[in-house]
Amino acid sequence: MQKRKLGKNGPDVSAVGLGCMGMSISYGVPNDEESIATMHRAIDLGVNVLVTSDAYGNGVNEELIARALKGGKREKVLVATKFGNIALAARGAEGGAPALTGGHPDYVPQACDKSLKRLGVDVIDIYGMHRMDKTVPIEDTVGAMKRLVEQGKVRYLQLSEAGPQTIRRAHKVHPIVAVETEYSLWSRDVEKDILPTCRELGIGYMAYAPLGRGFLTATLKTLDALLPKDRRREHPRFSPDNIGRNAALLASLERIAAAKKCTPAQVALAWLLAQGEDIVPIPGTKRRAYLEQNCAAIDIKLTREEIDALAKAFPLNVTAGTRYPEKQLSGLGI
Repeated sequence: MQKRKLGKNGPDVSAVGLGCMGMSISYGVPNDEESIATMHRAIDLGVNVLVTSDAYGNGVNEELIARALKGGKREKVLVATKFGNIALAARGAEGGAPALTGGHPDYVPQACDKSLKRLGVDVIDIYGMHRMDKTVPIEDTVGAMKRLVEQGKVRYLQLSEAGPQTIRRAHKVHPIVAVETEYSLWSRDVEKDILPTCRELGIGYMAYAPLGRGFLTATLKTLDALLPKDRRREHPRFSPDNIGRNAALLASLERIAAAKKCTPAQVALAWLLAQGEDIVPIPGTKRRAYLEQNCAAIDIKLTREEIDALAKAFPLNVTAGTRYPEKQLSGLGI
């Protein structure tokens, strides 16, 4: 497994990480046994970043990772978790949302202590703010996160779905090693402002949903491909009006995959890896077979012509539909 440095001041990480959200929520029925086997296989392959959040199943996903790390596997991985996505956490909470908002300085240590307990670890390697809090200055939230570093509870700090100015303000309070935001062939809006800001400041980039929530596998061309309880049915890009239009974008991806005798997903990941050494895709899967395919994308080398052809086929804003439902868009890029 190739390594990449996560930002100027961050740790060395595997070039491809593992997003764990789908093991517990959003994409069909959980299978804990296969999910744990997938995490173990990832570690065997050299993947050393497991990415989660306290919002994924209201802590259930963190507890799943704790089970996977038993038996001496903790020292082989960096655990990245997040706090502050109150709306998502509340979906799986019996008691509703907490009294404090997600970015409140008093809430930050409470969330951290709960994550430490659920994960069964003494320190969180990468701790991130999952969604920005409009009611609290980012300086106050990151100030509370900085104190966690000083207390030895957290090693590195990250932000998720933060806009350029928020990133700059946060970075002045304490070094941010990574920004975690959606980035793929069909979600390239970060190239305009967010990615250049990260590069200017020496901040790494963890690209979540690098396969377009599965769309870039070229296996989800109609709504019938999704299970009835799949959360993607709520996403505009998968709506009946948009999914067919988006499927038409896949031709070049499939053509290059056929020429290289690999999968469209592997080509999509290879394209993302080619966008810069500072980018670490974190594709999510709960199955070992897909994990192995994702990791193998590291060995696929695209020519400059192929990279340019894909960029031309998926220009900025070509995808039909917003990447989140309207009610969730307000929490992005603050």
